[in-house]
Amino acid sequence: MSKLKIGIIKEGKIPVDKRVPLTPKKCVEALQEFPEMEVAVQPSDIRCFTDAEYQELGIPLQQDLTDCDVLMGVKEVPVEQLIPNKTYLFFSHTIKEQPQNAKLLRAILDKNITLIDYELLKSSDGQRVVAFGRYAGIVGAYNGMLTYGRKHGLFNLKPAYLCHEMEDMQEEYFKVKLPPIKIAVTGGGRVAGGAMEVLDKMEIRKVSVFDFLYKQFTEPVYAQLHSGDYNTRPDVEVWDSPDFYTNPHLYKSTFRKFTRVTDLLLACAYWNPKAPKLFTEEEARNADFRIDTIADITCDVGGSIPVTKRSTTITEPAFDYNPQTAALEPPYSRPDNITVMAVDNLPCELPRNASRDFGRHLIDNVLPHFFNNDAEEMLERATIAKGGKLTERYRYLQAYADSAANNKERQEAV
Repeated sequence: MSKLKIGIIKEGKIPVDKRVPLTPKKCVEALQEFPEMEVAVQPSDIRCFTDAEYQELGIPLQQDLTDCDVLMGVKEVPVEQLIPNKTYLFFSHTIKEQPQNAKLLRAILDKNITLIDYELLKSSDGQRVVAFGRYAGIVGAYNGMLTYGRKHGLFNLKPAYLCHEMEDMQEEYFKVKLPPIKIAVTGGGRVAGGAMEVLDKMEIRKVSVFDFLYKQFTEPVYAQLHSGDYNTRPDVEVWDSPDFYTNPHLYKSTFRKFTRVTDLLLACAYWNPKAPKLFTEEEARNADFRIDTIADITCDVGGSIPVTKRSTTITEPAFDYNPQTAALEPPYSRPDNITVMAVDNLPCELPRNASRDFGRHLIDNVLPHFFNNDAEEMLERATIAKGGKLTERYRYLQAYADSAANNKERQEAV
């Protein structure tokens, strides 16, 4: 039986992404776990793990990956770098018909590429098996604290992206000295879990939702808010989570009660566009609206946090929202503004740690399916394109992919 050769590609998307699906040590572990597998790594001068780190562990570097069966990256692959007739795994950001990636999907079909999207790799019960969510929460909470500290002149934390590893970032935690503020964390998934890891290590006490709303404290505290804590269906008395996820359009937000007592909001909850927003811009103008700092870790522009008018960058992570004028202003420009942190690629700030975590999930949850004939059909369910066509589950993307071809034809006609 011939071996399955996996190639780790150099990230080509701009702005650059330093993460990698398999770190040097994870490559070694994968080879030990799956003897029928080979690995080659495309040289890269931007990767958070250097070429030398791979070579030191005996992982070969290979510029030309055309002899590989499966090519793995992290972010979208530039169209001109796609190798025809190969199987690719990366985050394609196409399933929501993102306009900027229609050309990419069209090229994948034209080049007869099999596309398996990490975002779609799920267990039989629908749970995602690989993701960077935990590190989005970790960095997002840290950035939220950094933003709050700067806004109020309390402390200055070293930005996460300037830390070599998460351990270096954790050395900054001792600087965090907060007054008795209340911090709300929305969500119950990996992102919220990562955010609460940071708060717990900063020794900020977790309290119940009831106590958060109705009690006063002499120390900073936080509460985790689930969907049922701030949404209600007017015609139903008892909360029903499955119904909320099935019929989010029938619900109304009750988050108003939290805006009166919360100082810092860490938004970590997945948001369905049909679900209500947490609050309105009009409510943000109310005198009793207390939130003055928001870390929109999910970073849905125009999403659950209406004041997230744009995303921000790793080097310039925050902006101010003026609730009276609805204008965006430079960060920390006025005490009455709401300061928003909305970095949309948070795990990139700790690329080495995030890559290790991702590689762990790949080895445990994904690679086995390449060697058991995909017995649970996990790879099949995550395959968007194959043989020059969209798979049945993703046929709805046909018009989206065709729009790129149509645009090209119109441009050539001109």
